Amino acid sequence: MVPLASGHNGPVQTPTPSQCGMSRADTWLQIVLVLGVSLGASAVYAVLDLAEVLMRSSLADTTTTLNRPLSSVPLIDALRQLTGIGFALVPVLLALYLMAGVARGIPGVLCRIGVDGRRPVWDTLWGMGLFAVMGGGTLVLYQVGRSLEITAQITTSTMEQTWWAVSLLVLSALRHSIVEEMIVVAFLCERLRSLGWSWWLVAVASAVARASYHLYQGFGPTLGNLVMGLVFVWLYRRGGRLMPLLIAHALLDTVGFLAPQLLAG
Repeated sequence: MVPLASGHNGPVQTPTPSQCGMSRADTWLQIVLVLGVSLGASAVYAVLDLAEVLMRSSLADTTTTLNRPLSSVPLIDALRQLTGIGFALVPVLLALYLMAGVARGIPGVLCRIGVDGRRPVWDTLWGMGLFAVMGGGTLVLYQVGRSLEITAQITTSTMEQTWWAVSLLVLSALRHSIVEEMIVVAFLCERLRSLGWSWWLVAVASAVARASYHLYQGFGPTLGNLVMGLVFVWLYRRGGRLMPLLIAHALLDTVGFLAPQLLAG
């Protein structure tokens, strides 16, 4: 990959609560609200799903499907999938709106966190490099977890093979990338840093949050996402750009969703 020092925003600069015109209580309330309508709720359900599986049987005998049909009627299923993707992005807009504050706009926030077109080559190279490293590690941890019987069997999709199925899976992958990186990296890092947390504590909190909503997949993927969370926050802190993380995550999910379908013909 290219050197980290070439073409980036520089180390992330995070405002303090006083600079944002907020108290510490307001900052915590924002964190709770954003997580409560997005990935925090997913984490709670993931913990409950894991508890149910462990009470009933074992992870080795469990199959988890990442993309399920939402209707037996193909057209209605497609419309429901698109609607779900659209509503899932609303918490991202909420997070960006809160980060922008009263006097600033969302475009300024996107520029500040490095979601823009200023460094397309740099962002793409880093994104592809991260995809290669994280993708290989994910496969290894999944296989090890399956052999140790601590990871569920993951089925990427049971959607009907319509002509638009590939497009829906790609959009789903983009949705996961945007929601997760915008909230558990950009938003959570900025808000926790504004509370005076060290970058080490922020990285651990972000990584634990990322791992928690993957618990339903078993301990292998959870560990992989924990490591991924630590690496992503470190890179974001160093480079000040979220775009490489968005690209890497989108590639991971797109290949993960489509490869089994394509290999199966």
